[in-house]
Amino acid sequence: MQAKDMFLKNENYLFSFFIIVFLLFPHNVFSNEKDMTKVFDYLNSLKNFSASFLQNDGASLSEGKVYIGKNRVRAEYSSPTNILIILDKNKAMYYNYELEEDEFFNPKNTNAWFFYDIFMNPLFFEDGFIKIKKNELIIVKRGINNEEQSYDIKLYFENDPLVIRNIEVIINDDRLKLSIFNHSYNEEYDKDFFKLINPKLLN
Repeated sequence: MQAKDMFLKNENYLFSFFIIVFLLFPHNVFSNEKDMTKVFDYLNSLKNFSASFLQNDGASLSEGKVYIGKNRVRAEYSSPTNILIILDKNKAMYYNYELEEDEFFNPKNTNAWFFYDIFMNPLFFEDGFIKIKKNELIIVKRGINNEEQSYDIKLYFENDPLVIRNIEVIINDDRLKLSIFNHSYNEEYDKDFFKLINPKLLN
């Protein structure tokens, strides 16, 4: 922190540094900013959205569907186990249909939190960086989670037009990849669809 404070206090140096950056790398600076804005706008548009996904953790495959509402995210796993997860900013519910068991938890204390931040909080990526490979745009976010574990989150988009295709989450040595397909926009949901309540109680 001391080194950072010293750097910020030296206003003349800071001003000169930015002049050099903009003179030497103007295209990269503006291009990255433009692409980041495009990603934010796209993720913000994914309200009333759904898609199917395949999840690979390196040891097993799962499949299901994710639904994005205005304030919450719903993930339904259909294979190999029928599981429902509904996420809010500070609370979440897990329900196992086969065991008829539910559990309420704080998503920030689990690896489920990334679902919420990716789709409901695009500014989570504002300190990330962008890579472009042919017709693919990749945004990478690095940080430390609530469990003080280092993580990388990578979103892979088909570029022009922008369409999310893959999500990769690396936490320490654990790797999880979701392939996303069957995108559906402007969905209409029942008023109880995103309720944090045991689904049996809604019937």
